[in-house]
Amino acid sequence: MVYETIAFALFALITLGFSLGVVLAKDVFHASLLLGGALLSVAVHYVMLQAEFLAAMQILVYVGGVLILITFAVMLTRTDPEVSNV
Repeated sequence: MVYETIAFALFALITLGFSLGVVLAKDVFHASLLLGGALLSVAVHYVMLQAEFLAAMQILVYVGGVLILITFAVMLTRTDPEVSNV
C-alpha cells in the first residue's frame, strides 16, 4: 500500500512537471515533446488503476496520433529566419 502511494505521488509530480513544461516552453516543438511525456505519464496512471485498455488507447490515440500530428505540423510550418529574409 505504501509503495503504491509513493509511485502515485512520483508519477503525479512527473505529470505536473511535464505539464508545466508544456505551458512554460518557449519553443512549440519542445512543448509538443513535453506534451508527449505528460500524456505517457497519464497512461501510467491508467495502468496503476488497472485500466490497461485505457492506457493503451491513451498511448495509441493521443501519443501516437495527436502528438505525431502536432510534431509534423510544427516541423512542416517552421520557417528559417535566414531564408525568409531573402
